[in-house]
Amino acid sequence: MVRIELRDANPEDAEFVAWVLLTSHRSHLPKGLWDFSISEDEPECLRYLAQLAVTPHPHFAHYSTFRVAEVDGQRAAALCGYFDEELGIPALGKGIAEADAATGRSEAESAAGFARAGSVMKVAPDHEAGTWVVEHVATRPEYRRRGLVDRLVAEMLDRGRERGASQADIGVIIGNDAAQRAYEKAGFRVLGEKRHADYEATYGSPGIRSMGRSI
Repeated sequence: MVRIELRDANPEDAEFVAWVLLTSHRSHLPKGLWDFSISEDEPECLRYLAQLAVTPHPHFAHYSTFRVAEVDGQRAAALCGYFDEELGIPALGKGIAEADAATGRSEAESAAGFARAGSVMKVAPDHEAGTWVVEHVATRPEYRRRGLVDRLVAEMLDRGRERGASQADIGVIIGNDAAQRAYEKAGFRVLGEKRHADYEATYGSPGIRSMGRSI
């Protein structure tokens, strides 16, 4: 009988969290945020993201925000949940500085990476204070269509409710219809979208769609 376990991530999950970060931002596209901002060399990018996942200061790409689904003891899927005002972009900036220092990445390299990837800020969803943000959703290909994301989303919404949130947000890159359908199944509805030509020129999608639901 298949054994499924859902648990909080820990530092030993850093490499898996790195894969989740890379994969979730690629969405249905060949490349995503981290390919452009860190490196298009996948092993190099994953090494950096594994370091980013364990920085001293937490942020929304930190292992501590993640919930992991295991199938027969193997890491299969994960997602994260957080309050943007606590662990959003300013917190990520601190984490990136720490990851840069740990990996020897220079300020010039970091600035060049932001220049390549920065158009994402023109379409990034806005979150009202107190809204629980669910993000970085990814499943290993061999474990898809087993309901793992459904279970993870349900648990993460419960966590947001326990933290005092009454509203949850999730974003989907326009064109990832499968992800949007999955989130609609979980009770989310489209709230709006942001589009920008610069983002489309870099990433290959018009923009990002915001979805939300009460919890």
